Amino acid sequence: MSATTTRPRLHPAGGPLNRRRRPKAEPEGAPLLLGHGRLPKVLASGALIIFAALWLLPFVWAIATSFQQEQDVAKPGLNPIKGALTLEPYRVILERGNVPVWAFNSILIAVLVTVITIAISTLAAYGLSRGTFRGRKLLLALTVSSIMVPPQLLIVPLFQEMLAFNLVDTYWAVILPQVVAPMMVFILKRFFDGIPRELEEAARIDGASDLRVFWSIVLPLSRPIVAAVSVFVFIGAWNNFMWPYIVTNDPALMTLPVGLATVKDAYGVVYAQSMASALLAAAPLIIVFLFFQRRIVKSVATTGLGGT
Repeated sequence: MSATTTRPRLHPAGGPLNRRRRPKAEPEGAPLLLGHGRLPKVLASGALIIFAALWLLPFVWAIATSFQQEQDVAKPGLNPIKGALTLEPYRVILERGNVPVWAFNSILIAVLVTVITIAISTLAAYGLSRGTFRGRKLLLALTVSSIMVPPQLLIVPLFQEMLAFNLVDTYWAVILPQVVAPMMVFILKRFFDGIPRELEEAARIDGASDLRVFWSIVLPLSRPIVAAVSVFVFIGAWNNFMWPYIVTNDPALMTLPVGLATVKDAYGVVYAQSMASALLAAAPLIIVFLFFQRRIVKSVATTGLGGT
């Protein structure tokens, strides 16, 4: 008696009927909340357009105001352009203020603050991340707790310190108090904690010193976080108004925000000139962002510093 074997029933297309279908893999970059299809994409795009328009509206209004006469700006109505466009507000600001010198001071101070802050913060963060010295935890706790100290509380002690060292009305009086950034030390320290120690140990086996390991291994792996921190430090140093306003009396040492504010205050509140001065102060940052937009966005997205 011959044994009979049963074959699985075949699908008309040729495959077995009892074979389970594998779930279809979601395409990379698929939306997680709105789902698939054309409608979710349209809704998401529409929401982004609305938020972008709301964000750009004050900027567009400031640009329109800066190109008008003062009497036209004061007219009632919601139309941002209420008269003929003119460059008069910019001409007045450039004639009454030493804008090129102030811009040079802002660039010099912002660059030096960024370079010195990155140098100090990376070394301090690496020491807190890899060091095994006594008091390390206490020092880390002090670093984190100092983040909660309002900068306004340090204005008087810092000014007295600058007076003691005879640094008032100098570049160093503006630069030195800004190079200590506990927040940046903590952010860099957390990033260094995630770097595998095996890479450093392999370099030390080959005879590399601690400084060589830091310079050749850790820093190249930390380019995204260092770039993101540099952007935030530069923007903070450029926009800093209170401290340069306090420690500088010489117009030749003023930064761009401080110098433009003195021009505006000396001749009263005029809206067109106020918007023109604000745009002049923001123009260098906008230009830098346009040139390095891809690198800045990539660094912030990689390191997750968008909320700092």
